[in-house]
Amino acid sequence: MRAPVSVVIPTLNEQAGLPACLGALFEGVSAGMIRELIVADGGSEDDTLQIAEDAGAKVVTCAASRGGQMRTGAEKAQGEWLLFVHADTVLSDGWSAATEAHLQHMDVAGYYALRFEKGGLAGRFVAGWANLRSRWFGLPYGDQGLLISRQLYEELGGFADIPLMEDVAIARQLGRRRLVRLDVWASTSPRKYQAQGWLRRGGRNLWTLLRYLVGVAPETLAAAYRRQ
Repeated sequence: MRAPVSVVIPTLNEQAGLPACLGALFEGVSAGMIRELIVADGGSEDDTLQIAEDAGAKVVTCAASRGGQMRTGAEKAQGEWLLFVHADTVLSDGWSAATEAHLQHMDVAGYYALRFEKGGLAGRFVAGWANLRSRWFGLPYGDQGLLISRQLYEELGGFADIPLMEDVAIARQLGRRRLVRLDVWASTSPRKYQAQGWLRRGGRNLWTLLRYLVGVAPETLAAAYRRQ
């Protein structure tokens, strides 16, 4: 029987974080759970593609749009289940067992608990809010991963090809009743928070989310995001 899970990783100049992300995923390869690793690249100019190829990943290229990249990767995937993971996210040891236990629930998607590699009290606060937001409102972000059966993914129409908020869009389609947190940590890089300031970055993300929820177009939000 073929392994059930195809992993899709969107990338754009991710040479710094991708090796650790891939290294953690090989636990699932050893467990016979991962069928393939697919890196959907949006035009990297660093060593991202070489790192992916050296790890045995299948590389597909497309326009730089995280939603479009994950959509393209999913179209190339052959697994019964899809696991979307950001390139700067590292899953904690033992993740494959918790993930495999979820595979019997075809009509429910899973995500992981967020934490930052470092960041002290500010990092714990931001991660804590993210985990509460996910549980209370059913809105996990992409850096928490998404494990979803192909059947359910296709029922929803897949990721929207939009430049921002693709993770929130699919979470809203799923709703709280079809989203469950798995007992796994997803550790992500704090570099953007450290560069911009934890409060400033967190406030900016919350403002972007609120604007999206009241109907501002993702393209408008993405343009504002880049300017800031």
